Amino acid sequence: MRIFIVSLIFSFLFIGVIHAQSQTVEDDFEGNGTIMTWFGDDCNINTNLANAYPEGINSSAHVLEYSDVGGQYANLRFDVDNNFDLSSNHLFTLKIYVPSSGLTGNQSNQITLKLQDGTLAASWSTQSEIIKPIVLDQWQIVTFDYLNDTYINIDENSLPPTQRTDFNRVVIQVNGEDNNDHVLAYIDDVSYNGTIPVIPVDPDFDVLVWSDEFEGDGAINDSNWHHQTQLPSGGSWYNGEIQHYTNREDNSYVSNGLLHIVGKKESFNDQGHTKQYTSARLNSKFVFLYGKVEVRAKLPTGVGTWPAIWTLGKNINEDGSFWDNSGFGTTSWPQCGEMDIMEHWGNNQNYVSSATHTPSSFGGTINNGGQVIAEASNNFHTYTLEWFPTKLVFSVDDKVHFTYEPTEQNPETWPFDLEQFILLNFAFLPNIDPNYTEDALEIDYVRVYQNGPVSTISSIDNNQLFDLKNIPNPAHDYTIISYNLLETSEVKIFIRDINGRLIQTLVNAKQKAGNHQVEWNINNLPQGLYFYTLKTDHSTITKKCIID
Repeated sequence: MRIFIVSLIFSFLFIGVIHAQSQTVEDDFEGNGTIMTWFGDDCNINTNLANAYPEGINSSAHVLEYSDVGGQYANLRFDVDNNFDLSSNHLFTLKIYVPSSGLTGNQSNQITLKLQDGTLAASWSTQSEIIKPIVLDQWQIVTFDYLNDTYINIDENSLPPTQRTDFNRVVIQVNGEDNNDHVLAYIDDVSYNGTIPVIPVDPDFDVLVWSDEFEGDGAINDSNWHHQTQLPSGGSWYNGEIQHYTNREDNSYVSNGLLHIVGKKESFNDQGHTKQYTSARLNSKFVFLYGKVEVRAKLPTGVGTWPAIWTLGKNINEDGSFWDNSGFGTTSWPQCGEMDIMEHWGNNQNYVSSATHTPSSFGGTINNGGQVIAEASNNFHTYTLEWFPTKLVFSVDDKVHFTYEPTEQNPETWPFDLEQFILLNFAFLPNIDPNYTEDALEIDYVRVYQNGPVSTISSIDNNQLFDLKNIPNPAHDYTIISYNLLETSEVKIFIRDINGRLIQTLVNAKQKAGNHQVEWNINNLPQGLYFYTLKTDHSTITKKCIID
């Protein structure tokens, strides 16, 4: 919506790097593991059992219990999201305790680790296994080395394991198979000495976190919306727009469950300037980072009309906007980023478009798309933006017409890693039809959905201005998370990976008002994108950190 036709010369270049995401494969059964798919075949398992033998090399609180009560082919297994690469990392390690009182029969005391292709119905047909002896009644560490240990390929024609890339399943079996003897075993600290690639999965934005349903009659809810009326320097709105934006109910009001943003032809004087058209421009008193925005709306008609549903960075330096008035305006447009969910020009009836404006493409941006929809000004349609950490998806009535996903993400192409707010407005252009008198942008609802820890929302709260940040970012060995509490509060800081898995809890304590710092040691974490969340008695804020 906001298009500046200007020329900028940058004296430096931002160089962005997208790190391939990878993940460790490990589980200590204390809630810190990355293995989420434990499964018992023909046996019983418990992944959160109190350690009945906290002695020797294993005094941990919890272990996995493996209970074969006579299953002919009983085993324990887990799958990983992508295949192992054993060419450079080929070690699997675990701890095991087998009490003699938990055994029946005369099987050899042993443990077998098998690698399989879990995508096949007969996953065992590709199997490669290593068998190791164990002793009873004590904890021991067992390592399976697929480079140096003797292995058995079920298919004798298979390549050596270190030359294969089709393994994504780990099977653990105690005291062999094809028998009906009982085995009770305890397993802990399962790990692989490499990592596996992680393909980020788009989150499901299915939790409603903010909305306005526009119930009641009269003035709009000023807890949700700010009327932006201050003219830019020079006395005219951008792009040659010819209207005044007002805070009068004549131009914006709620009635019959709908928000009406009314564009009128009328002479109106404000701020020392007389204009012949009036309308309204609303800023949400709500910001968010990632999520889905849905707006159900019916559009005005007429050559020269220009309604829009869009977002701007909370950090935009624009006098008169709500977040700039609140002290957050530090960044000029287009560096703040702009996401146009819906724009409609009256000289192209029924065609709606979406766009992004970034330092790499703004004004007449090349990053846009649109579609023709039936009866845009006679029927309500649902305009949607899905904002992911690496892409934007725009649609109408669930039909996608534009996806913005730059190959290289850096401040030039992707300013969309900070909070944004929603704008609703109805503008007029100089080519307005001389017979135009009055029409309205009608909105049934505005809804924002998010999910889980990757998402973050916040709202203006003078008692909760945290100034949450971490330095350095990107980080290598460590980073310092700092924040300011204006009142005493219970404080928690959680660390999660890009898939929302809890990695670590850094802080869980009551803290007094004032400045606080906590060191986050990241030596053992793979490269990639992580999220740290500060939670207090009243608010939750999430920020990003890149580990390089």
